[in-house]
Amino acid sequence: MSIRPRTARALLVALLAVVVLPPAASQARTSDALDHRLDRIVDARGGPPGLSVLIHRDGRDEFRKRGVADVRTGRRPTRDDHMRIASMAKAFSGAVALAEATKGRLTLADTIAQRLPGLLPKAGPVTLAQALQHVGGLPDYIRSEAFIKTFTKDPAAYLSPEQLVGFVKDDPLEFTPGSRYHYSDTDNLVVGLMAQAAAGTTYEELLASDVYAPLRLTQTSMPRTVAMPRPYLHGYDVEPGRAPQDVSTVINPAGAWASGGIVSTPVEVGRFFRAYVAGRLFDAAARQAQMTFRPGSSSPPGPGRNDAGLGVFRYTTRCGVVYGHTGSFPGYRLFAASNADGTRSVVFSVNAQIVPGSGSKAVAAAIRAAQETAVCRALR
Repeated sequence: MSIRPRTARALLVALLAVVVLPPAASQARTSDALDHRLDRIVDARGGPPGLSVLIHRDGRDEFRKRGVADVRTGRRPTRDDHMRIASMAKAFSGAVALAEATKGRLTLADTIAQRLPGLLPKAGPVTLAQALQHVGGLPDYIRSEAFIKTFTKDPAAYLSPEQLVGFVKDDPLEFTPGSRYHYSDTDNLVVGLMAQAAAGTTYEELLASDVYAPLRLTQTSMPRTVAMPRPYLHGYDVEPGRAPQDVSTVINPAGAWASGGIVSTPVEVGRFFRAYVAGRLFDAAARQAQMTFRPGSSSPPGPGRNDAGLGVFRYTTRCGVVYGHTGSFPGYRLFAASNADGTRSVVFSVNAQIVPGSGSKAVAAAIRAAQETAVCRALR
């Protein structure tokens, strides 16, 4: 979700050298460049209180941190800090959908009308695959005036996924399904609802059986309240000239549900994306469908050129290609990705949303540049 929390409505290195360097020299240069970029982010006017980067290469972890995880205590970020992973949760709903397709409980060609009759009467022909790739034309519920009004009244209140989808129940499709790309948070609510309808159980139980259990994710959950498990990376609203405002427990993540309501840690996010991208959670046919791409950016944009697959984005950087997802939620901006075989990954966590706007455009650009440098560090 991309809602700013300050007001009622808003709560809603260098170029590559031509000469090829020996591996050790190349890695040292990338390491120095990454350190420099991380320093620039936290030192910038309007920058976040803290950040962390967890790089995994061939079985070994490299963890970097800057600033603080908690402004009040001064505690530094750790690789085991819980955080709201925001739209990276869309990859988890992709994993569930593809796992259920592998089991034969649903297909990527199943439509909303077939699996969820009456839920979105004007969106009946939209398929599961189109929802996963953001090409179904579903209107985005977080932009609905009715949702904004309800959310503003009590950001901590629980809203069911059916209530969330209900905010756009009578809205027309934004375009003919399959004809265009448009990132919509409604898409992954529909994915989660279709999966649980097909399986005859709750989406939370599907997450547990299809994702958490096989990957031993014991610190990952989808809460229904504003409470955060400890320890956690506190999320802040930052504005130049003002003290950071802790918004970690202001907004109920159930308002994002399968689209962005998961809490996890850098260690477990990295483990998930390595397995998800490598296709370890579903069969080869599902992975082939997952890795069919078209132009389309995650929100916020990830490093390099962005292309959209099914529940995953391809990021083509100056150092190579990785696959993953970004996330944006009040207090948090994140990026996680893996190489194709799941041997190398990056988890980049910032404890402020930092969306382009007044005073934050330069910081947002610096974060995206640092993400690409972190990818270079992982791949070299």
